[in-house]
Amino acid sequence: MSLSPNCGPRRGGMLPSLIVLHYTAMRSFEAARERLCDPAAEVSAHYLISERGEVLALVPEELRAWHAGAGSWGGAEDVNSRSIGIELANRGVEPFAAPQMAALERLLPEIMARWAIRPEGVIGHSDMAPGRKSDPGPRFDWRRLALAGLSVWPEAGEAVEDFGTSARAFGYPEVAPDLLLTAFRLRFRPWARGPLDAVDAALAGDLARRFPVDGARGAA
Repeated sequence: MSLSPNCGPRRGGMLPSLIVLHYTAMRSFEAARERLCDPAAEVSAHYLISERGEVLALVPEELRAWHAGAGSWGGAEDVNSRSIGIELANRGVEPFAAPQMAALERLLPEIMARWAIRPEGVIGHSDMAPGRKSDPGPRFDWRRLALAGLSVWPEAGEAVEDFGTSARAFGYPEVAPDLLLTAFRLRFRPWARGPLDAVDAALAGDLARRFPVDGARGAA
C-alpha cells in the first residue's frame, strides 16, 4: 500500500541499483509530506525523513517513485526506474539534524542489503542532474556516510586522465564542463572556488580508478 499515489511499475523489469538523496527545500516536514502525496504535484519519493528522525515510507521500494526527473548516471537514463529516492526535510541552507542523519544511517544499510546496492550507488540528486539540481547540497555530510560504508569518498592522488574523463568514468553524465565541475565540487569539495585545478582532477581520477561505472550493472 502506497501513501503517495505518485508511483507506478518500474519500466522494463528494472531493479534498483542506485539510491538518490534529496533535500525537500520546503518550509517543513509536513509541507513536504503533503506535496509528495499530492496527485497534482506529480512528485514522490520512497522515503521522507524528518529533522526529528521520523522515517515515513511513501512508496513501496518495488515501485517506481517520481523523484529524480531528467538526468542520468553511469550512462543510464530513467533514473526513477533504477533507484530508491530518499527525501530529507531540509530547506537546503541549514545543516542536517543529528537525529535525521542517524535515521538515514539506519535506513541505508537495509535498502542496500535488500537490493545489493553498493556504496558507490548512493548518489545525490545533483550528481545525476548537474546544473538542474543542487540537492542534497553543500551542507550534507557525504564523508560521514562514506566512513560508515554507506557511500564513497575520494582519496588524494595523481590524476591519470583529464577531469571530465575521470568524472564520467565514475558515473557523472555528459554535460558542459562548468556544470560538471560545479556538481563534482558540490559533493566532494563544496568549499572550493575558482577554475578546475589539479586537486579536482586527482580526486576524480581516484574515484574512477576505484569505483568505475559497471555498464552491465547500470542497465540491470
